[in-house]
Amino acid sequence: MHLIEPLIDSGRIVDLMALFVLLEVAALLWWRRRTGRGIATAPLLANIGAGTCLMFALRVALTDGPAWALAAWLIGSLVCHLADLALRWSRVPG
Repeated sequence: MHLIEPLIDSGRIVDLMALFVLLEVAALLWWRRRTGRGIATAPLLANIGAGTCLMFALRVALTDGPAWALAAWLIGSLVCHLADLALRWSRVPG
């Protein structure tokens, strides 16, 4: 537990999570480019963008950052979420 508490208190846990997300996105984009299969780029980035913005909002909250920064990350997440919905909506048959 002694290793995790400083990571959480400093917000570095979010940095670590973001690194793994970056590696995941790079791998998925590489796979798509190599095989032509997998998640299309725009839907992937919209979906991952929403979650990543929420992670950085968490970082601001964990480190007692400014309210404007928290609001900016939350608005960014909303924008990405709406983009994700719009991309999904256009693919719904019917």
